[in-house]
Amino acid sequence: MTRLKITQTKSYIGSKQNHRDTLRTLGLKRLNDSVVREARPEVVGMVHTVRHLITVEEVD
Repeated sequence: MTRLKITQTKSYIGSKQNHRDTLRTLGLKRLNDSVVREARPEVVGMVHTVRHLITVEEVD
């Protein structure tokens, strides 16, 4: 399965509570934090929700 490297590039200050919760669920706590997750449908949906606050790269 494909793995995704997710990096928070923008601050969540001023964003909706749902977006803050989604970042926390992904494991991102502060600016420039990165996590590697498998590209499961749940993770892809969360990435889509906060796509304006993060960058995503595929990792082998």
